[in-house]
Amino acid sequence: MAELEPITPTEAKEMFLAQRRAEVAEATLQGYHYRLKPFVQWCEQEGITNLNDLTARSLHEYRLWRKEDGDLKKITLKGQLSTLRVFVKFLESINGVEQGLHDKILVPTVEDEEAVSNSMLDSDRAEQVLDYLGKYEYASKRHTLVTVLWHTGCRMGAAHSLDVSDFDPEEQALAIRHRPDNGTHLKNKQSGERICALSEDVCDVLEDYIEVTRDDVTDDHGREPLFTTRYGRMHRSKIREMVYAVTRPCAYGEDCPHGRAPDSCEAATYTQASKCPSSVSPHDIRRGSITRLLRNEVPKQVVADRVNSSPETLEKHYSQLTEEEKMEQRRGYLEGL
Repeated sequence: MAELEPITPTEAKEMFLAQRRAEVAEATLQGYHYRLKPFVQWCEQEGITNLNDLTARSLHEYRLWRKEDGDLKKITLKGQLSTLRVFVKFLESINGVEQGLHDKILVPTVEDEEAVSNSMLDSDRAEQVLDYLGKYEYASKRHTLVTVLWHTGCRMGAAHSLDVSDFDPEEQALAIRHRPDNGTHLKNKQSGERICALSEDVCDVLEDYIEVTRDDVTDDHGREPLFTTRYGRMHRSKIREMVYAVTRPCAYGEDCPHGRAPDSCEAATYTQASKCPSSVSPHDIRRGSITRLLRNEVPKQVVADRVNSSPETLEKHYSQLTEEEKMEQRRGYLEGL
């Protein structure tokens, strides 16, 4: 058996991500980063500076430590431990831990209904958010970002990848492109490319944003990003933070449904907005956008093509239609046959 070679948790994580970078999409790589982050923190807390010292018992202690987090959903714990299992198997291949250690990581099972999130921005709230932004922050970064996310149903990574040149005001269209050699990736790579038709109102917002509000900057690849900061292309974390902030009820003129006072609410600051129970993520906007289309009886294949998904995935993960709504849709298609 080969002798183990010392390696720190941080060094191991960086090596693992570097090895996976050529094999997976950028969004997947980011997922690995976030799911391994708690493990590296735990190692620091426990004084584990050399992963050669990892044992089945220490991995079990980490599992228990994560379970103590009352806000951690079972599906999230499953994802973190599944990634840790892959990570430890990689460490075995470079003599960082004892062989077979990854098999001793117990990953919880999650029922299908537990794995499907019901969180979304529904049509009524989306209308409230967009009406407020359209009145008080017209064509701002936040207004334009939420407008694009809601009306296209695109993923956050797709919004991050957009350039000014992807918007065609004459054709009223927005092209979503995979450009790995120039710094941006789509989840489904080339198969995720498509062109989204836009309404006149959405085009007006985009044109005014580009002309007035957008920072006139380029990114590290010389491209002109659509969504920017003063320093270049807006980072995914900034997009996520912006969405959380603007979807708090207090941010669009509504009373707090949780009875919190603004001066004492932990979610009152911009960077802590995700702690508001009513705030939503970019993916929740995508889920709400898709559900809106399905409720308006847009054919499932048309929706799937627009948002780059499969009809089966739409049904399982995105559609929030009730059984009664599904029945009425089927009735509409079957009447007269």
